[in-house]
Amino acid sequence: MTSSENPAGGIRPRPVVDLLPRYAAGKPPVPVEGLTSYKLSSNENPLPPIPAVQQAIAAQTDFNRYPDPLSSRLREALARFLDVPAEDIVTGAGSLGALNQLLTTFAGQNDDGKADEVIYAWRSFEAYPICVGLAGAESVRIPLTSDGRHDLDAMAAAVTARTRMILLCTPNNPTGPILTAEETERFIHAVPADVVVVIDEAYQEFVRAGDAVDGIAMYRKYPNVVVLRTFSKAHGLAGLRVGYSVSRPELTQHLRVSATPFAVSQIAETAAVTSLEHFADVVERVQSLVDERDRVTAGLRELGWFVPEAQGNFVWLNLGENSAEFAALAAERALSVRAFGNEGVRVSIGETEANTRFLKLCAIYTKPPRRS
Repeated sequence: MTSSENPAGGIRPRPVVDLLPRYAAGKPPVPVEGLTSYKLSSNENPLPPIPAVQQAIAAQTDFNRYPDPLSSRLREALARFLDVPAEDIVTGAGSLGALNQLLTTFAGQNDDGKADEVIYAWRSFEAYPICVGLAGAESVRIPLTSDGRHDLDAMAAAVTARTRMILLCTPNNPTGPILTAEETERFIHAVPADVVVVIDEAYQEFVRAGDAVDGIAMYRKYPNVVVLRTFSKAHGLAGLRVGYSVSRPELTQHLRVSATPFAVSQIAETAAVTSLEHFADVVERVQSLVDERDRVTAGLRELGWFVPEAQGNFVWLNLGENSAEFAALAAERALSVRAFGNEGVRVSIGETEANTRFLKLCAIYTKPPRRS
């Protein structure tokens, strides 16, 4: 058989590819006659970018040129906003792109052919096992506690000579709780100084817990800490793919080698810089979503549902084997939610009407989750 008769030519992917889960993005809602459909499955900001950002995007015209590979304007704006050196910032295509750059740089296979280890809580961000596996490293998953929190003692105990990186997702996606400053600092002290500790703060702007860890404060104190943040959530720029990492020069000097050239387009850079310049407007919009989150959480608890601490723009329902059933009932009401196998359902905070319709479903559902 010639190659023209068999276009695949017997080509096989790397063995690891067949072992990895497929990323399952939140699905759009199924239209239901007489109802407005709402997507509550992807932790998107239901509000568009602020008007100043929309105006800046409309005025952008230089798409015939490559963007600045260093995102210099954005890094300078972030340096002023965060009060950190611009040299400590490396941009990427969302915080996920920034994470992939970290993994490519610091975790993979050793000279002896054995894989490095990357520790993270589970369940946590769905892309972690995919990114770790593609980097050539091995995932070490530590189960969450019964209330959806990181088990930091177990994570510290799992460190071995092959551990190269630890991922801390705060607030944890999909369950919602934050890590406190005190417990995070204690954990960093318990981890060898040559292990990279990544504090993934994709939802940082939604946090209202007074004792929550501040990744930037930890990076200032500990050379092995890296912070991940994004413009996708609070700033409403998910479709433009712009995020960044913040770390010491000892790390960024290597990250710049592995950073994907031109990952942040000029339109994404302009939008992000403009959003930072009008951050008070962003905060106002975020607060409206926080208010809705708190309304939804209070409503669920009044109905007798157990809901882990919600500090992102979503709530977690520990529905176990009833997860698919609940997601199907939501779909019948023109709501798309995100079911995670037989573990639970994550529901993003959306428009007020969507949140109210979700609460009405929970009021009539006969199998509400209790603490696991």
